[in-house]
Amino acid sequence: MDTAHGIDKHPDDHGHDAEPAGRPDGIGTDERRMHVRAYNHWVSLLKARAYPSIEDLEPGNIADFGPHSVLLDFSMGIDDPAIQFLGRALREECGVDASITHISQVPGRSLLSRLTDHYLQIIANRAPIGFEAEFVGQRGHNTLYRGILMPFSSDDDTIDFIYGVINWKEMVDAETQASLNAEIEEACRTAAPRHVPSAPVWADGPSAQFDAPAPDPIEDVLGDDAGLWDHLAHARAAVVELGDTDTRSRLALYRTLDRAYGFAEAADRDVEGYAELLEDCAIKAQARAPMTPIVKLVFGADYDKTRLTEFAAVLSHARRIGIPSSGFGDWVAGFDGGIKGIVKAERAARRPAVAPDRYARAAAELRARPSLAQVAIDAGDSEFVVLLGRSDGSGGVDIVASIDGLTDQAVRRAAA
Repeated sequence: MDTAHGIDKHPDDHGHDAEPAGRPDGIGTDERRMHVRAYNHWVSLLKARAYPSIEDLEPGNIADFGPHSVLLDFSMGIDDPAIQFLGRALREECGVDASITHISQVPGRSLLSRLTDHYLQIIANRAPIGFEAEFVGQRGHNTLYRGILMPFSSDDDTIDFIYGVINWKEMVDAETQASLNAEIEEACRTAAPRHVPSAPVWADGPSAQFDAPAPDPIEDVLGDDAGLWDHLAHARAAVVELGDTDTRSRLALYRTLDRAYGFAEAADRDVEGYAELLEDCAIKAQARAPMTPIVKLVFGADYDKTRLTEFAAVLSHARRIGIPSSGFGDWVAGFDGGIKGIVKAERAARRPAVAPDRYARAAAELRARPSLAQVAIDAGDSEFVVLLGRSDGSGGVDIVASIDGLTDQAVRRAAA
């Protein structure tokens, strides 16, 4: 059964996302979180507007969920919106090519056809809509899917574009599933289990961490002679401990971030070594987000991207306000709202100042200008009036009408 809902995500400080009730069983973590990452991207484009500008959206450059997305254009009407972008993965699932241009051309019983059930809700609710359901797809297999539709505008007021992101899981038929279950059961009986320690996949060793035992816990304080790699190992040991369900706690997460902050400070002291470390791990330095590579090295490049972004924001805000590494742990633990509060404060600090109102600026400029002429006319309570004049053919102008409804535009244009 299809369900649709608004977005109401409240992840806690341990990285667990609060999920709406009623999702179909069998949809994995990535399927559940892809629409959350898409929603976070939509929020990042708002910039204090009612809707993000369509000019800021570049779905072809979004490696994370761009291949699973579609951009619908309603500027020519809502009955049959145009398809401005269709991601590769979604295009392949639906069995269509680049020649498809409108929703009416979408094959029935395809994932893309399911979007038509929801896009009118965006127009009505004027807000993102999440949805989840299951259906029998074109290949006859039961398919579980989850997605989100988000409104965009070309004029900051009208919803004339909708961006959708959808992920899915195709289930095998009962006979095939029974056969797979039997093979797995037989393999479990005949093969000895292999112990795999709980550890993240780090960029500089995607398999090494699974072939070696987890490192022993490291003392909380490193010596003064500790180098860059010492600080990185120190932080990674905390990540391993954080992954242990017996030691997982908010304080454990704070300690991990404390060590990551110490690693960032060590990177500042060893610029060359840090650059070599990034190159060895195939991680790019980011001038606008310098803490993102730090948290990728500490938590692993494959760690949840939303959490990595939050952790980088915490470290960035500490750096912004000058928190020393020796006081980082107490600062995080005492911050109102915890990690979420720090992330909110950092995003507010990054947000550009609201530009002065264009009409107010234009009106102030016109008030300072000298008068060109004066006519006796009833302007009511209005400060500015738009008059329509007719040339009399001898250098004069006769006022023939006063026009309501164009004053704001005329004031902005006159002062431009």
